[in-house]
Amino acid sequence: MAPKKHHGMIPRSSRTPIMNMCIPSSRMTRTKKEDEELDPVQGPMYDEDLNEKESGDVDDGGGLGNLFGLVQDKYLQKVHFSRHAIPLPDFMQIDDLESTKKAGDLFGYPLMIKSKRLAYDGRGNAVAGSEAEISSSVSGLISNWVAKITGNLIHFGEFSETGAKSSLSDLSPIGFQFQGRIWPEGLPVGLALGGYSRGLYVEKWAPFVKELAVIVARGRDNSISCYPVVETIHKDNICHIVKAPADVPWEIKNFATSVAQKAVKSLEGAGIFAVELFLTGDGQILLNEVAPRPHNSGHHTIESCFTSQYEQHLRAVVGLPLGDPSMKTPAAIMYNLLGEAEGEAGFHLAHQLIERALGISGATVHWYDKPGVVIGLILEMRKLRKMGHITVVGSSMGVVEAKLNRMLSKETEILNVTPRVDIIMGSDSDLPVMKDAVKILNSFGVANEVKIVSAHRTPEVMYSYALSAHKRGIQIIIAGAGGMVAALTPLPVIGVPVRASALDGLDSLLSIVQMPRGVPVATVAINNATNAGLLAVRMLGIMDADLQARVIQYQEDMKDEVTSKAEKLEKDGWEEYSNP
Repeated sequence: MAPKKHHGMIPRSSRTPIMNMCIPSSRMTRTKKEDEELDPVQGPMYDEDLNEKESGDVDDGGGLGNLFGLVQDKYLQKVHFSRHAIPLPDFMQIDDLESTKKAGDLFGYPLMIKSKRLAYDGRGNAVAGSEAEISSSVSGLISNWVAKITGNLIHFGEFSETGAKSSLSDLSPIGFQFQGRIWPEGLPVGLALGGYSRGLYVEKWAPFVKELAVIVARGRDNSISCYPVVETIHKDNICHIVKAPADVPWEIKNFATSVAQKAVKSLEGAGIFAVELFLTGDGQILLNEVAPRPHNSGHHTIESCFTSQYEQHLRAVVGLPLGDPSMKTPAAIMYNLLGEAEGEAGFHLAHQLIERALGISGATVHWYDKPGVVIGLILEMRKLRKMGHITVVGSSMGVVEAKLNRMLSKETEILNVTPRVDIIMGSDSDLPVMKDAVKILNSFGVANEVKIVSAHRTPEVMYSYALSAHKRGIQIIIAGAGGMVAALTPLPVIGVPVRASALDGLDSLLSIVQMPRGVPVATVAINNATNAGLLAVRMLGIMDADLQARVIQYQEDMKDEVTSKAEKLEKDGWEEYSNP
């Protein structure tokens, strides 16, 4: 059987049935990120049998219409993925207060209540903390900012069951098309989200510890290519920060990628799919939702990957070979520029942040110039509106986080920097020696943390620590001794023999250098934690050009210091030099 072919997710010609995507033709020629980020689309309803149909005709739009039906209705997404055995939070449809109460009895509280249609960026979602909060949570979904055409005017305002509450702008019709025709007069362009009459469902609360995402590309020849797993951090339910790659163990990354691939393979269409996932405390991966479009979680790919998500999308839909999705830089963070205030004050704050970003090496600013984007309406800056993004790349996640923190130094939000090196010791009595490693690491700007981990007094703590250090993003461990840790961790361990009272540190030295084959510990001189820190810096410098340059400068400074002393000795003589 010939390989199944998939339809591109952008129009190819005026006759192409996939105009059901209903995006204005002007949208297809723009390059700004916001143009691909509006979830609500109008399309035919989902048909499970149609979605299972195989076709080799790339211009047959049946399967794509089904895809858009799934995009439009989040509940149907859940039904579809459940039928394909993809892990999800438990969910069920609700029709009234009584069915919602029954869902609460079944799933417990807090209970996530969601609108089926036209929900994105947290809009259309509400959390009921108890049965008593159900009614207020549902009623909170009913109103939303929508647009409506009446006569010769487009109105943008807050509409509810009783009509417009306010109006922000009255403009001439912009004449964009939906499904090949002008939108009918008097019909809302975007329906209000909530209320039982418009369709709701509930999800069991997912006790996630991180939100992950995978960008998956599928070509028209059914080829699949996945970008590295990223972590997404949200602000008021809007994607705010994306960390690439995600700081999770490799087995979690593989699991997340496999779930994302399985989800995309169950759908129709060629192009980019953004798969949003929950990681739970017990290591489960649960699918949240899939967006068949370039996505916030993939913006970093412009600077960080060999093929950006936008180039990949074009390759996929026109039938070109998919590009290399791997990262060309070790780490990247995408920071979404969200409106911090209304109007000119918001623009001023955003521009201040951009100015600081332009002074950070590895930072690239993308400003969307958004007024006029939302269905043709000229609007001022709105709070939490996506106005652009900044991508910062660097030699490690710790370096990138430090750069972002410098950029955000005048903001209220500061990221916690992931340590690259851990300094551990069996007792605080070792601290006077081990602190020299900390001083060196700090002088080179290497993020680190200091811990007491005793193999003899707290063996269970040591065991847990050694098995999990690499999962937390630690790259090197400096240990007072360190043999037991080296036997358990996959990370390089640098041992510092600490001088004891009995054998002047020789016992510590011999215990480290005599480790059995297969358990290496790089050992420095007795009490020489300074060299341990320097060795860690040199190891990190292999993949960090900036850090390696600082090591070279450190060596030059040592050379200059010795040369200066030699010149002084020769000039002044040994007697005066010895007694300055």
